[in-house]
Amino acid sequence: MNLETTDIKEGIRLHKIKTNKYKTNLMSVFLTSKLSRDDITKKALILTVLRRGTNNLKTQEEISKKLEELYGASFDCGIDKLGDKHVLKFYVESLNEQYLYQKEDILSQSLNILFDIVFNPLLENGVFKQEYIDEEKQNLRIIIEGQKDNKAAYATQRCIEEMYKEKPYGLYKYGYVEDLEKIDSKNLYEAYLDLIKTCKIDIFVSGDFDEKTLEEKVKSNQQISKLEPRKVEYLDEESESSNTQEENVVRENMQISQGKLNIGLDVLSDNKSAVSVYNAILGGGANSKLFQNVREKASLAYSAGSIYIKPKSKIIIKTGIEHKNYEKALQIIKEQIDNMKNGEFSDEDIQHAKELIIASFKAMQDEQDSEISFYFGREIQKQSKDIDKQIKEVSEVTKQNIVDVANKIKINTIFFLTRE
Repeated sequence: MNLETTDIKEGIRLHKIKTNKYKTNLMSVFLTSKLSRDDITKKALILTVLRRGTNNLKTQEEISKKLEELYGASFDCGIDKLGDKHVLKFYVESLNEQYLYQKEDILSQSLNILFDIVFNPLLENGVFKQEYIDEEKQNLRIIIEGQKDNKAAYATQRCIEEMYKEKPYGLYKYGYVEDLEKIDSKNLYEAYLDLIKTCKIDIFVSGDFDEKTLEEKVKSNQQISKLEPRKVEYLDEESESSNTQEENVVRENMQISQGKLNIGLDVLSDNKSAVSVYNAILGGGANSKLFQNVREKASLAYSAGSIYIKPKSKIIIKTGIEHKNYEKALQIIKEQIDNMKNGEFSDEDIQHAKELIIASFKAMQDEQDSEISFYFGREIQKQSKDIDKQIKEVSEVTKQNIVDVANKIKINTIFFLTRE
């Protein structure tokens, strides 16, 4: 793998991941802006409206037909929250030209479709097409209202909301139903224009291609050439202060058969590799303390684990339990946290944790979208470490490093979703 980054214009970057491991080229555009309650719903709706049609390909059917003509190329898009940043993601994957029977510039055509979808949307009377907005509003309403259908994901989101009240990271990435009625074709298009004018734009291309030719294709593209430079200093992460207040305990009632106990932890350590190993030992898999002690030995949980939110230096413990087992499960979870502070974990625990993390890093190198996501995260967090460097740092974490992390862990929020 060879990553090379070029500034197209200020605030607009091209990232070339040169590799011959795949038969396809994967192209992506990331639009990154600040998380804000004022426009989070509009940006989620913009994503869904853009995929409906362009000025050249006016319907999803026309887009799909054009992609199919490119030997079964595919398009996808999504929305994410990375620290205090809101990210709209667009992908086109197409066959590498060397596998064609006759020479054809599939890469250029694929880039043209991708840039057309993102930067050349279908307009009607100078604004977004009202029919598409009305349909996508309803689709977005279903997504927002349906977040409660996945109880585990909902409990995690609610725990984060409680930890980040009145702060950007607490926002739901798809927005809020109450905003939808206020959105029309005019103000949504204005929000789109503002987003395209001010957001950080990252273009990634992964595959086997001529790097110089690729750069020329991107720079000369009509949709890219019309973009203006922009400053993106506002994307700096909000600083995390230590939590000195009492544990915030929140109960929420819902008609559910299984309770969801989530615990949000503040991580007051900058040693992210050691925190990763700590998290893996605590709740990273079948060998973890939470899984073994809460689920297996005490039989108190159907599921027990934890996730490390690296940009925000937080760990979220997630368990599914019988409602009556709340107190006992909470007690055992706190015991595991305390035991980690006392160094009550073995060299074997450390080894299993490192193997789990290193395997996940290596898996990224075998999947184009995962590798792009890794390097995009690195770009946004202003890091320079590649995957091999990350693996080396994890492998060098010592038991004392982990104990040091454990003693800088504080419970922030205890969230329990239980039956009415």
